[in-house]
Amino acid sequence: MTSQHPPGPLASASASGGASAGALVGDAAERVILVDADDRETGIAPKLLAHQEGLRHRAFSVFVRDPQGRQLLQRRAAVKYHSGGLWSNTCCGHPRPGEGLAEAAGRRLFEELGFTCALRPLGRLHYAVDFGNGLHENEMVTLFAGEHAGAVRPNPDEVDAIAWTDEPSLLADIEANPDAYTYWFRLYMTEHLPVVRAGL
Repeated sequence: MTSQHPPGPLASASASGGASAGALVGDAAERVILVDADDRETGIAPKLLAHQEGLRHRAFSVFVRDPQGRQLLQRRAAVKYHSGGLWSNTCCGHPRPGEGLAEAAGRRLFEELGFTCALRPLGRLHYAVDFGNGLHENEMVTLFAGEHAGAVRPNPDEVDAIAWTDEPSLLADIEANPDAYTYWFRLYMTEHLPVVRAGL
């Protein structure tokens, strides 16, 4: 199995819609909120600089399921500045200065996948990783969960493909093909699986 074909029924082979590119702010213009170990704000930094220097910043990750309990995955657009072409959870991102986490998570869900749904927080965790290409993640992440039964309209600037998959198939494929998935998604589905299950 390759990163082109995740486990479970394929909901959409490719991206086709979603928010227009004009509605998005480019990576070079985005700013993130720097935080301490307790998620208290310590400053603001350009998004790319934070990832180049490994500055700890606030982030979120969203997990959406359908009424059958299948998890919605996305394959990140190949043009992403890191982890492009890899499968991951429904969406993730960073709140902008002055923006709440839940507000930001809903915004990003619509920008990437063209829908919104009620989201509830599951918990907060920290992770850091060096991608080996001059970029790092050092994030204080709040996880959110939601349910959606309607259409999904991925933005092709952000998402190459989507899939709905059940947990046993997903876990088996992550074990068999870890390089097909983003670092943080593998982390969530292994070391933090009870937290994710609480929302799915």
